Amino acid sequence: MEQNSFATTTPAVSSDEPTPFIRQRPVRLTIYAGLVLFVVLMVVWPLIAQLRDPNFEKHIAEHRVMVGMSKEQVLQSWGGPQTINTTFTKDGIRQEEWIYEDWESTSVVKHRYLYFEEGSLIGGWFQGSGERLPTKTPSNPHTPKSQG
Repeated sequence: MEQNSFATTTPAVSSDEPTPFIRQRPVRLTIYAGLVLFVVLMVVWPLIAQLRDPNFEKHIAEHRVMVGMSKEQVLQSWGGPQTINTTFTKDGIRQEEWIYEDWESTSVVKHRYLYFEEGSLIGGWFQGSGERLPTKTPSNPHTPKSQG
């Protein structure tokens, strides 16, 4: 009689060996709970900020923008951009890139980019800054600074 070469055998587990730390049930549950909490906060935190300021009035008064704002609200907050690039996806969705210029001197200009989809702000980026928002926004951010 021939033996089946595909037969599987389970290795004998010694009950004398301790379970590795990372495989212990309380450790795994703590790690999973931390990951779930992180994901929930990434989704819920922006919603909480929007619930505190549903019409973005505080953001507009402080010359800040936030994902979810309409183009009109961004215009109230930051004014008009220097350049608007418009494209359409293959599904016909209108996308816009708004480019703002911040002149620090006659030879130094930094750019702020905002991205809209169907009239709603979906993201942004600021050149020369590791932060998502400038640390100090001028009272009138869309006009060049004068040399004095």
